Amino acid sequence: MELKKLLIGLEGLKVKGNVDKDIQGIEKNSKEIKPGYLFIAIKGFATDGHTFIADAIKNGATVVMVEEGYDIRSQNIPEDITIIMAKNTREALAICAANFYQNPSTKFKLIGVTGTKGKTTTTFMIKEILERAGKKVGLIGTIATYMNGKKIKDSDRTTPESLELQQTFHQMVEQGVEVVVMEVSSQSLKLHRVDACQFDIVLFTNFSEDHISKNEHPDMQDYFQSKLKLFQMCKTGIVNVDDLQGAKIPKLFPESNITTYGIDNFANVLAKDITITNAYVDFKVKITDKNERIKTGIPGRFSVYNSLAAICVAKKFDISPEVIKEALLEVRVPGRSELVNNKKELTIMIDYAHSPESLQNILQATKSYTRGRVISVFGCGGDRDSGKRPIMGEISGKIADYTIITSDNPRTEDPQKIVNQIEEGMKKTKGKYEVIVDRTEAIKKAIGMANKKDIIILAGKGHEPYQEINGVKYPFDERIIVRDIIEKNG
Repeated sequence: MELKKLLIGLEGLKVKGNVDKDIQGIEKNSKEIKPGYLFIAIKGFATDGHTFIADAIKNGATVVMVEEGYDIRSQNIPEDITIIMAKNTREALAICAANFYQNPSTKFKLIGVTGTKGKTTTTFMIKEILERAGKKVGLIGTIATYMNGKKIKDSDRTTPESLELQQTFHQMVEQGVEVVVMEVSSQSLKLHRVDACQFDIVLFTNFSEDHISKNEHPDMQDYFQSKLKLFQMCKTGIVNVDDLQGAKIPKLFPESNITTYGIDNFANVLAKDITITNAYVDFKVKITDKNERIKTGIPGRFSVYNSLAAICVAKKFDISPEVIKEALLEVRVPGRSELVNNKKELTIMIDYAHSPESLQNILQATKSYTRGRVISVFGCGGDRDSGKRPIMGEISGKIADYTIITSDNPRTEDPQKIVNQIEEGMKKTKGKYEVIVDRTEAIKKAIGMANKKDIIILAGKGHEPYQEINGVKYPFDERIIVRDIIEKNG
């Protein structure tokens, strides 16, 4: 593609050198550069791409893009290399990538789902409904990327980097995908990963404290403002009005066409007559001109909200109530209130709850319908918001009947230090607990003490098939671990 066409939509560029060049590809990783490529230098949290300009040129880059303020004289760049200076190279990467792949998001319907919790389950519900309605669907999110009913690859982040995202969109276009539903994280909005995406519908699930750290959001205001960017990118929105922050969105975007959903407050799509058990929820909701009874095999009140959000999307596509009901009854989401079948017939639930509010929600939800004890097994991730650790300890201590504090993904932190911080909160309660740092041993203890009336909640890791320790991801799939423990111990 001509360099000039690649730069369409970018303003305030400063260029030195020949712009009549044909570009064979784009890369931000100097190791992936091939002859005729454009190298875009990104200043990351750990490394600065500007320090790899010489490597990129050595590997064949003919054009180099740097960020405004970078001293290009510090690099001995050959005369035949075109240098472009952009105000923000992350933004430039997104726009150039979209141009390079011929703006693929304009060739299908794109649904963006943001919010602190519920993104993954809601996107799976939407995918299931659309597929049952005969649509060719793509899904991009925390767990994996799916295309036309097949898993293409596992995910290492909620929303991919812009270049990978546009490549995936292009692949989906080639495979005839008609609708793409995508989880859109606050980080991806803040770091311009979804810039140049053409959204058709955007959806806001809820908002609570999470992702506050030096490498994420400095405070809650920044976190919320980042999520609001999605509504600046699309005028058709869906919002949970039972959420305090969500309820503000229709007023903040008066020119937009926003559909609301909820349980407790007046909304366009309202759930009534709710029943919650340890295996399902069901409720009534008006989809066309009459009330329908919806049942889904994912227990918990939050499941009603996620279902309502998916129903709002289905209504935009004029999908029949029968198809919606069938899809929501059958949908299952890896690591989201996921029940693990086992020989002992114990109720063991794997859930991704890793923030104070999500842990509180899952524990309260299960407490309300469990006949026996709620046994909580959880830890907190390393190199993330440490302030939530004692809070989560206190929450589990107050709600669960027994808590086993253990390790999650310690990353580069000392696991013992993390569990000590969780224990500080636990000690403020009268809750029964013990500390077992080894997560496998913690799960083993929970299984050993449980009976058929109890429920074991393995919180924090959800769909993740690994445990991250000092930069290495070791195999750790809790479904396999549960079955192995029960096999070995009878």
